[in-house]
Amino acid sequence: MKEFKGRIVAPGTVTAPALVSHGGLNTLASFQKALQFGDKKATCGDQNNPDLYGKEMLGKALCLPQTIGSTTGGLVLYCACAMERQPACMLFSNPIDSLAAAGSILASVWLEGVSMPVVDSLGEEFLNYVKDGMAITVKDDGTVVVDG
Repeated sequence: MKEFKGRIVAPGTVTAPALVSHGGLNTLASFQKALQFGDKKATCGDQNNPDLYGKEMLGKALCLPQTIGSTTGGLVLYCACAMERQPACMLFSNPIDSLAAAGSILASVWLEGVSMPVVDSLGEEFLNYVKDGMAITVKDDGTVVVDG
C-alpha cells in the first residue's frame, strides 16, 4: 500500500479499481461511443491509446498524466457525468488542463447525485507505481491510497 497526495479539483471520496494510461486521454475519442452510441460501459474508443482502447472506463479509477485533444474535452467529461457514464474518479500525475478541470468542476457543482472526484499533481511516481486492477481509494483531503 502506498499513499500519494495531490490537489483536489473536484471533491469526493471513492474506492475503485485502477485503469492506467501512460499517454494522454483524448476525451472525445475515448467517450464518443458512450455519448453518441449508447455504450453504457463507456468502452474507450481511442485507437491511439493502447493502454485504454477497448477497456471499460465506467466505474474505474482512471489514472493518467493528462487529457489531450480538442476544446470539447470539458463538455465531454460533463456529459459523461450527466449520462452516468463517467469513471469513478480521475487521477492525474500532472497538473490538470483547464478544459478537463472545467468539465469536472461543473459536473460536481451542477449535477446532483453524480460524483467523479478529480485529483491532480500526484506526480510521476504515482503513474509509475499504479497498475490496472489495483484498488484505489480517494480521500476527501486529496490523498490517494493505492493498494495492491
